[in-house]
Amino acid sequence: MSTPTPGLASLAVRDAVRVALLADAPLMDLVKGVFDWVPGKQAYPYIHMGGTVETPDNAHDRHASQTVVTLDIWSQYRGYAEGLGIAARVIQALDHTPLVVVGHVHRWTRFMSMQTLTDPEPPGDIRHVPMQFRIGTEVAPA
Repeated sequence: MSTPTPGLASLAVRDAVRVALLADAPLMDLVKGVFDWVPGKQAYPYIHMGGTVETPDNAHDRHASQTVVTLDIWSQYRGYAEGLGIAARVIQALDHTPLVVVGHVHRWTRFMSMQTLTDPEPPGDIRHVPMQFRIGTEVAPA
C-alpha cells in the first residue's frame, strides 16, 4: 500500500474555513465580509483571515496535518458585545463542523482560544477579537 504524497494543507484549510463562514447566513447578517486581504476603507465589523500555523501529524500509513487558523474580528462598537456576538456565531459555524478541504480529508475542527483587545492607536475606538481554531486533515487518497 502506498500513501499519497504529502502536501501543505494550509491554503486548502483557509479556503474551506472562509467558504464555511460565508455560507453561514446568520454570521453574514452580523458582518460586512470575510477577507483574506482587507480593502482600504472597509466598513466594520468584519472578519480577517489571519495567520496560519501548520504542523505535520503523520503516522506510518498516512500523511496528515494539524492547521491552526486565526480569525480576526474587527469592530468599532463601543465595548466588546458586538465582537463577542460575532465570535459566538463563528464558533457555531466552525466548531465540530465538517469542512470541505480540497485535496484533503477533513477529520475535525476544534475551537481553541479567543481574546478581546482594544487597538491602542488613536482614536482607540477599534475592538479586536482574535480567535483560533485547530483543524485536522489527512492527504486525500489518490
